Amino acid sequence: MANSYEKPDFWSRKAFSEGYPARSVYKLQEIDEKFGMLKKNYKVLDLGAAPGSWTTFLLRKMEGSGKVVSCDLNPLSKSVKGDNLVFIQGDLTEKEIVEKIRGEGPFDLVVCDAAPLTTGNRVVDTARSQWLVKMAIWYAEEMLKTGGNFAVKIFQNGDQQVLLKKMREVFTSAKGFKPVACRSESFETYLIGIGKK
Repeated sequence: MANSYEKPDFWSRKAFSEGYPARSVYKLQEIDEKFGMLKKNYKVLDLGAAPGSWTTFLLRKMEGSGKVVSCDLNPLSKSVKGDNLVFIQGDLTEKEIVEKIRGEGPFDLVVCDAAPLTTGNRVVDTARSQWLVKMAIWYAEEMLKTGGNFAVKIFQNGDQQVLLKKMREVFTSAKGFKPVACRSESFETYLIGIGKK
């Protein structure tokens, strides 16, 4: 049986035709439309940004205003560029990288669509996803301005409520949201934090 990840679906074809490196862009677009995450002149931090679809969306939406700081172990696609883009290549857990990112902030919005290197073992993959979410929440706590917003991808599991509880200590409002552009067989969803306290 063919895996649906192998053939481009509607969202993948749409992304390609609109010049985005990956289909994940429509998840951020939907999150932004629903929660009003992004405004012009914002400083935005995109964690785990490669290949750069979310970064591209952020740059287009802000039309040359504000600043987008993207960080990943891997480089962004060559097509991802902007005068207001700062790309930091490296490990988000390394002190030197943390300080470089901190130097570009504080931020109005932190987004993270990072996925762990998946093994196919749902328990292992979910644990790795959780670790990434905790790291992203730490960045949001440390580097968001008061009133700032946050969105992070998570693999659905029992700990979603624990993470949301933690986020409710940091944000005025925190909730789970699954965009339409997520693959139906995917067990990913997003945690949204609005209005950092």
